[in-house]
Amino acid sequence: MRLTIVGCSGSFPGPDSAASCYLVEAPYDGDTFRLLLDLGNGSLGALQRHVSLESIDAVALSHLHADHCLDLCSFYVVRKYHPGSDWPPLPVYGPEGTETRLSRAYDLPAGQGMDAQFTFHTYPGGDFAIGPFTVTAAQVDHPVPTYALRVSDGAKSLVYSGDTGPCTPLERLAKDCDLLLAEASFVEGTDNPPHLHLTGKQTALVAESAGAGRLVLTHIPPWHRREQVLAEAAPHFRGDVSLASAGTTYDI
Repeated sequence: MRLTIVGCSGSFPGPDSAASCYLVEAPYDGDTFRLLLDLGNGSLGALQRHVSLESIDAVALSHLHADHCLDLCSFYVVRKYHPGSDWPPLPVYGPEGTETRLSRAYDLPAGQGMDAQFTFHTYPGGDFAIGPFTVTAAQVDHPVPTYALRVSDGAKSLVYSGDTGPCTPLERLAKDCDLLLAEASFVEGTDNPPHLHLTGKQTALVAESAGAGRLVLTHIPPWHRREQVLAEAAPHFRGDVSLASAGTTYDI
């Protein structure tokens, strides 16, 4: 299983990265299956540096804030208007109301959805399959319905936090995962609002308690110094901890 950081900027695209988008690949049925975790603003352009848009097999959205989902509107344009394209509908997994939210964002007329381009699925209560992957979604602590995602190929596992404040469901989902890709949007020592985001230290404590093999810090807003977030996290996790950077690839 391979993870590529397509975009990792927190809350809005930064000078060096698009907003959240992570490409997960694994062998499947004699080919490579490509799953996107989130498709935030600016990420569809960056994605094309790594793979063709036609090669994407599925999308899983953690939640419906613009920095995690809005480029699905651009993907709709590609899949609807690309000359000569006859692509089958792409599976899109997300919270309840995903199709309505994105159709409204693109300002489609009432009653006209995106179902010719995408097949929308709401997260079920238990494990489910996406190609070669077993996926588990757990609702976490954010102002809108938001899901952390555990993706396993049967041998290794990746957990993506989505956006969340400290919460037990994330720690449970990350138990013994090989790589925890977790947001660290806040820094210590400030009046951080509750039920919104994690600091680097809080993220590291989750990774340590869960026994994660590796920690990658992501979703850091451009107004913070990334090195400060890393410095706050490092003392609290005994494993390898690093900063997500656009274009970086991890073999899990």
